[in-house]
Amino acid sequence: MVLSFTGEHTQKVDSKGRMSIPADFRRVLEAGDPEWNSGQSPRMYLLYGDHLKNELHGYTVEEFDKVVDQINALPRGSDAKKRLSRLIIGQSIKLDVDKDGRTVMPIKQRQKLGLKDGELYFSGLGDHFEIWKAETFTEEVGDNMADWLEEQGDDFDPLSLLDG
Repeated sequence: MVLSFTGEHTQKVDSKGRMSIPADFRRVLEAGDPEWNSGQSPRMYLLYGDHLKNELHGYTVEEFDKVVDQINALPRGSDAKKRLSRLIIGQSIKLDVDKDGRTVMPIKQRQKLGLKDGELYFSGLGDHFEIWKAETFTEEVGDNMADWLEEQGDDFDPLSLLDG
């Protein structure tokens, strides 16, 4: 069974960048780290590429390796390979999650989110998760989603988007 990142979570981050990864996200990180064993800390990748604007993406080691393999399969010297290598491989970092489920978000990534300390919003998206400054998520995603849902009508079933 493949675990995936699901749900929404709000977590605190302190002025040193220490943050807790949601417990169910940690289980996915453990399952997606080929070197993880019980009693050890899982690793994860934090993607902060320029294309992400006001958010960060978290990946398991296995999922990030799949993305890197796809990039490496592109023709050597191609513009697509160069751009993706810079945005994805070059603008990511590997983090360790400690036994208490915490990791440290480096200052560069905190500055990208406009964060000194406060609340982070974690949103599971299956193969990865997003990390937002809580207020920014509400402004940029939450309000937009509410407006879109209102336009769909009372009998709208989002699963209907999977048909066809």
